[in-house]
Amino acid sequence: MNGFWEHEYFRALRELDLPGEDFAVTGSAVLFAHGLIDDPRDLDVLARNGAWERVRQLGEVKPTKLAEGFEVALGNLQFLDSWFPGWETDELIDGADVLHGVRFVRLEVVRATKKQLGRPRDLVHVELIDRKVLEK
Repeated sequence: MNGFWEHEYFRALRELDLPGEDFAVTGSAVLFAHGLIDDPRDLDVLARNGAWERVRQLGEVKPTKLAEGFEVALGNLQFLDSWFPGWETDELIDGADVLHGVRFVRLEVVRATKKQLGRPRDLVHVELIDRKVLEK
């Protein structure tokens, strides 16, 4: 995808210089990386170990609103130490797809959590993911 690293959120993520094995982008940004949407509203990043320790030093740690665990917001980048119930952080990061040199949580995980949330925007994203899977 042209312009991936030109997007301000991904430039900001790269500038943090986090250890690549310790985080995976999740949420709508996964659809952006796959070329399914033009622009994510923010960047959700699942982080552990060194990546989590780094962002903890840069922002305030608070309980998450939608998932379990804690989050650190750095502008439009939201770092989470865990995902929705039933999903293990290590499994999500270790099993992530690598696109553009960055780990992204697999589309089927994003689809499942967006379907669970059921917000109008999430349901549109579920449909986009389903269309991509059908095209294969």
